[in-house]
Amino acid sequence: MTDWIASLQSLRDRALGELADAQDMRQLDEWRVQYLGKKSDLTQISRQMGQLPAEERPVLGEHVNQVRSVLQDALTKKQEALHAAELERRFAAETIDVTAPGRRKPRGSMHPLTQIIEEIVEIFVAMGYEVAEGPEVETDEYNFEKLNLPKHHPARDMQDTFYLTESLLLRTQTSPMQVRTMERMRPNVPVKVIAPGKVYRRDEDDATHSHMFHQIEGLVVGEGIRMSDLKGTLELFARSVFGADQTVRLRPSFFPFTEPSAELDIRCTNCGGSGCRMCKDTGWLEILGCGMVHPRVLDGAGYDSRRFSGFAFGMGPERIAMLKYGIEDIRLLYQNDLRLLRQFHRVL
Repeated sequence: MTDWIASLQSLRDRALGELADAQDMRQLDEWRVQYLGKKSDLTQISRQMGQLPAEERPVLGEHVNQVRSVLQDALTKKQEALHAAELERRFAAETIDVTAPGRRKPRGSMHPLTQIIEEIVEIFVAMGYEVAEGPEVETDEYNFEKLNLPKHHPARDMQDTFYLTESLLLRTQTSPMQVRTMERMRPNVPVKVIAPGKVYRRDEDDATHSHMFHQIEGLVVGEGIRMSDLKGTLELFARSVFGADQTVRLRPSFFPFTEPSAELDIRCTNCGGSGCRMCKDTGWLEILGCGMVHPRVLDGAGYDSRRFSGFAFGMGPERIAMLKYGIEDIRLLYQNDLRLLRQFHRVL
């Protein structure tokens, strides 16, 4: 009997010593299995009490229960202590210093192409223009025929246009908005609209071409509209975008939906007009096409060309952005390279 009690006391002391050395919940669980589990020494002693005389069994059982109780209480306290230590560690790690300066979160900004489109639109809205929008899937009638492009015109070739059916296509220009706007507003004048949007052509992507790009179409219709009005409008636009000292010139050109037609040039933004590789030593850079609205287009849209006249122009925002910001490859505008985009950060 005395040996059994001595074994229990030795077991208790050994268990309490190991419990004190436990550093985490894993070690604590291993200790619990070893000293309080179904296969522990304490359990084995309980099962061997049947070997003792009947009068000694209650005494040994009481000692076993006392040791079990002591170990269980010690385990509970150790669990609480480790749990409290873990909470303290987490609280220390998650502490927020409210006096510390804040860390600025990175903010996005508008794409440089979006910025230049909005800048151009704002310039013309300030001149009294309204913004018009139209479908990107256009009919052959509005994209070509009503703009005085006959069936045999080279621009209708399949190499230039994405045809969906014989009569539907992805618009190759925003010029269809000229006709749609005039049909919507006839017979009211003046008509002053600007139409930004995406256009599509079967071009091979390279440094200056893309199969999808943007255009901004402008249209003015009224009585007594002259070529001088067109030049004055575009001169104001060029100076607003490229600087107050910018100069422009008109060169004769051809477009089926305008007559007469012209190309608008500005002084080279790289050399200032002295001549360089960028402007091919001419001192000038072409930025858009324009002209007086062709009488056939006016008549087809319901305006009497003998009474009304108008001018139209179309520009590519990508080209304007490339000239203004010194970007040499149009593909950079579509690659979403943060090294480029961060140079045009503007707080929204």
